[in-house]
Amino acid sequence: MNHNKGMRGLLMVAVVAAAIGSQAMAATAQDKGNICVIVPPVENPFFGAMQTIAADKAEELGYTTTRLVHNDDANTQLELFESCIADGAKAIILDNAGADATVAAVQAAKDAGIGSFLVDREITSEGVAVAQIVSNNYQGATILAEEFASLMGEEGTYIELTGRDTDTNASVRSQGYHEVLDAIEGMEMVAQQTANWSQDEAFTVAEALLQQYPDAKGIIAGNDTMALGAQAAVEAAGKPEIIVVGFDGSDDAIMSINAGGLKATSLQPVAEMATQAAVQADAYLTAGGTTELPEKQSIDMVLITPDNACDYYQFAPVEAGTSPNCQ
Repeated sequence: MNHNKGMRGLLMVAVVAAAIGSQAMAATAQDKGNICVIVPPVENPFFGAMQTIAADKAEELGYTTTRLVHNDDANTQLELFESCIADGAKAIILDNAGADATVAAVQAAKDAGIGSFLVDREITSEGVAVAQIVSNNYQGATILAEEFASLMGEEGTYIELTGRDTDTNASVRSQGYHEVLDAIEGMEMVAQQTANWSQDEAFTVAEALLQQYPDAKGIIAGNDTMALGAQAAVEAAGKPEIIVVGFDGSDDAIMSINAGGLKATSLQPVAEMATQAAVQADAYLTAGGTTELPEKQSIDMVLITPDNACDYYQFAPVEAGTSPNCQ
């Protein structure tokens, strides 16, 4: 017997078997269908990470994904929903473009037999989405406000930058801030203005407000991108002593904290929320239309300061001191 020839034959059989196995796996993935993952602008690292984590997890579970962006426009969001429905999506994972305006889109998906799994932002109706998985924004806001007050020595004037008026999270975070700060006699808010979650807009707004209120001691922002814009305005004004804090726990914010810029942020468990959305969508589809979990799900947030900033990366905990943000 020619052992080399026999070995080549066995190798060929193994290669063919592996190819057939790969084709079978691909067919299985295709058989599970497509999941649309729709988020606000991915230029914001918060939303970019959310979409990547959710879509990657869905693909790991055997689905194809369509990654879409609504740019915080409810009309664009509705068009994307209509496209996903027409294309026969099995499920939709969404960070929505407005608590009220989104209800119709999610209802349309439900009417078409497609479950929606919301992350980060809630809508104003229950029983329309399968799941609404959010950070405990109120809790995150209160722990951040307590740190902000401590950093300010519980005295002095401050400015608040808020998010989009149509976003439920903007009002919830502001309420959490004021639950703490309004009770401190020595602190006074001298200005409250939206910067619409935008870093550029926050720079412009903060620059103008710092000229109007030159004695302001601190700025508390509704998200990290606005905080980073405000921090840039503070530095441009030559007032690095002004205390600026953010909200989200983005890598950019953590790097700023490590560099002595921002003083704190509240970290949203984006990785956990996005992963859960994909896992629960799969459970819903494979278990005949149930996840056996409540629709409303809330996950507590973590205060990030210079003391623990190196323990987090991409909105998730890592082994202490291993974060690339601190290398």
